[in-house]
Amino acid sequence: MPTDFSVSGRIVDLHLQEIYEGSVHVSNGRISKIVREPAQSKNYIMPGFVDAHVHVESSMLVPSEFARLAVVHGTVATVSDPHEIGNVLGLKGVEYMVENGKKVPFKFYFGAPSCVPATPFETAGAEITAADIETLFKRDDIVYLAEMMNWPGVLNRDADVMEKIELALKYGKAVDGHAPGLRGEQAKLYAAAGITTDHECFTAEEALDKLAVGMKILIREGSAAKNFEALIPLLSDYPTEIMFCSDDKHPDNLVEGHINLLVKRALAKGHTLFNVLRAASINPVQHYKLQVGLLREGDAADFILVDNLVDFTVKATYINGELVAENGKTNIAFTPSEIINNFNTDIKVAAQFELPIGAAEKIRVIEAFDGQLITREGWATPKVANGFIVSDVEQDVLKMTVVNRYENSLPAVAFIKNIGLKRGALASSVGHDSHNIIAVGVDDASITRAVNLIIEAKGGVAAVDGDIEQVLALPVAGIMSAEDGYSVAEAYSAIDKLSKEMGSTLASPFMTLSFMALLVIPSLKLSDKGLFNGESFRFVSVAE
Repeated sequence: MPTDFSVSGRIVDLHLQEIYEGSVHVSNGRISKIVREPAQSKNYIMPGFVDAHVHVESSMLVPSEFARLAVVHGTVATVSDPHEIGNVLGLKGVEYMVENGKKVPFKFYFGAPSCVPATPFETAGAEITAADIETLFKRDDIVYLAEMMNWPGVLNRDADVMEKIELALKYGKAVDGHAPGLRGEQAKLYAAAGITTDHECFTAEEALDKLAVGMKILIREGSAAKNFEALIPLLSDYPTEIMFCSDDKHPDNLVEGHINLLVKRALAKGHTLFNVLRAASINPVQHYKLQVGLLREGDAADFILVDNLVDFTVKATYINGELVAENGKTNIAFTPSEIINNFNTDIKVAAQFELPIGAAEKIRVIEAFDGQLITREGWATPKVANGFIVSDVEQDVLKMTVVNRYENSLPAVAFIKNIGLKRGALASSVGHDSHNIIAVGVDDASITRAVNLIIEAKGGVAAVDGDIEQVLALPVAGIMSAEDGYSVAEAYSAIDKLSKEMGSTLASPFMTLSFMALLVIPSLKLSDKGLFNGESFRFVSVAE
């Protein structure tokens, strides 16, 4: 337990918008008093950071390990949507995340997943109904309705969708949005349903439309989706309506930094310290009504020490008065975690990934973009071998597959551009949102081996490059490891390195690949049931 102590330095008071020398006195985990007096240190004392929207599962770490890495960067709390594990294990998965997070001195605030499964056009491992959501809302540790991805259902006032939103309003919970591309009257109609945030804006113009109808905008900078540059100019005019989030953060990136990186970048662009720190701390705390201290007398002692306002190196992190990180090292001890999973499919053979050419003259191609979740529908002339459509490495049109991991069924096959592989294959059971197995490769043999490595491990990420095979096992729901977070990050860095040696030019190949099955993000994606157009919300053919 933390003892009574005091910390001296330059206090950053976000409420008075003033920096002054003084000391912060802590007793029983709370700030007992703040005294203005000559400082004994040049460090800046400020509130800890809050990630306003994150899927902890995307770090490939269980919550207790995510916390060990995040506190090093000054993060004291997250607003966490557990719909990834919800899609695999339902309520049992959500409860696992909540209980695992309680093992460590970190403030996880979980939401009730609103869209499990995300769509009826894919096979998930579980369903979370409106009745399940009400069960969750009766818990004090579920604080909001997680992102409402079914925006067509919101616009059409679908009864099931509206029941979930009305439950949130009944229990006084905030409702998170997910509405990529909605503008004008559609944005107004979406917000009018009671939805108060959006983290899917790709342009400032889109964000302005949503701000105009009362929504708060989350600036997202994760491992795959990066919207910081497009949206950060809004902070000056809307300092109380902007929050920072990562959404999805792979373990190697989490080792490098978290919300602190967005703070540093925003300051480097000339934004005022007070506006930047509002987005990183006060705004999410107030919006979601979090029990996180904001450096006031009587608050929980959740604060950080930073060496200067340029390099912004976090020297220490305190949560409830406990020193959880110091000088770049975590003080949170590793704790063993239970393994739970839902994985039930048999080994595949290469013939199952073959696609006959028939009379087709062209094929639809998913065009991926580095740093974005959205895709574009493209067309290509098929490359044919022995009557089957195969990967065309020269044109960077590669075969992609999604394999149902919950039951035995034939793989869905399509083609994708801009992955860049010159040889081998990549596969992963991190495939948003249903987390079936998703793979891409230059030949059927490599694809088959990569998929089977995932099946043999009951979840993970894998790379096959000739005789070289690398696998990072993720046995917790097929999407997380229960091992030491730093070891997982090191293993992931190695497999990421191999994927780039195989030719991929993407900043984060596995993260980008994981979103190619996310049907609710336009425009063309692949589920285990087939190729899907996310704008018309219908299946389409691969070959024509």
